[in-house]
Amino acid sequence: EGQCTECHDPHQSPNRYQLRNSGSELCFQCHDQAMVADTFVHGPAAVGSCSTCHDIHQSEFPKMLIAEGNELCFGCHTEKADALRQKKFTHDPVREACVNCHDPHSGPGRYQLSADGRSELCFGCHADKPEEIASAAVKHGGLDTEKQCLACHDPHVSDYPKQLTRQPMALCLSCHDREYEKDAGTVANMKVLLANNAMHHGPVDQQDCSSCHNAHGSENFRMLREFFPPLFYAGYSANNYRLCFMCHEQTLADEETTTTLTGFRNGEQNLHFVHVNKLTRGRTCRACHDVHATNNPRHIRDAVPYARWDLPVGLDTTETGGSCMPGCHQQFAYDREQPVMNR
Repeated sequence: EGQCTECHDPHQSPNRYQLRNSGSELCFQCHDQAMVADTFVHGPAAVGSCSTCHDIHQSEFPKMLIAEGNELCFGCHTEKADALRQKKFTHDPVREACVNCHDPHSGPGRYQLSADGRSELCFGCHADKPEEIASAAVKHGGLDTEKQCLACHDPHVSDYPKQLTRQPMALCLSCHDREYEKDAGTVANMKVLLANNAMHHGPVDQQDCSSCHNAHGSENFRMLREFFPPLFYAGYSANNYRLCFMCHEQTLADEETTTTLTGFRNGEQNLHFVHVNKLTRGRTCRACHDVHATNNPRHIRDAVPYARWDLPVGLDTTETGGSCMPGCHQQFAYDREQPVMNR
């Protein structure tokens, strides 16, 4: 507007370039000083160095900035620029503009964030998560740590989907490398369990704990994505096995006879049906299988917790069948080709 004398005294001044005031005090003759008055102040703004980011006379960019958008930030925050180039996944707000989350002058949260960056800021965009987390009957302890969301997610860049800080199962095992005592019982040391057992369940073998567990919390025991009975016995209903039937065919428990659904059969007699499909005392999957890992084929347990007793399963296999003599009944044998007449 040609108003050079708004900033410069044309005759004399104690300041360089005959400026009417020094540093940011000159800027605040026009601009509101409240922009740098919040709890956390950006370094250049804190020391009154507005010209670190703004050109005081002219610019190619809005707000008289000396560079455009994120490139301005990367002029100082070079490690973030390097990370963006090197990592596979960039958080959308970061890709769009650093100022989506950070105020370049000052803010109420650490790093000039507009809110607490551990979770409150996240919920500004991820609006479904507060209710999901608050309403979960079984909550993930990780969300109660000091880091909250940042215990698992990097808000800028990552080599893993969902901005996870590590490969998903490695991330889970970074905490699940010890036992936890919960109201619903002891949560096993999963790192040791998986190391000591060679036969891993499919999702575990694929290193994807989230196939079965919701890391933010769930309505179900152990944060499972669908219902799975936590008991040894349960009356059969397909709804009781919604978790298993996400991958396994429901007909495995519905069909009394088969030659294709399972190898656990005596001739055509489906022995999964025999064990599971009962009105009151059906054996749940956990009665024979460990859902994470064992040293036996088909994830068969050596023993299963039954009240205060580790009930032995007693499995012995052959090429066409096998036998078992658990603590709950006499020895029974089965053979797919030559059906066994059990007593």
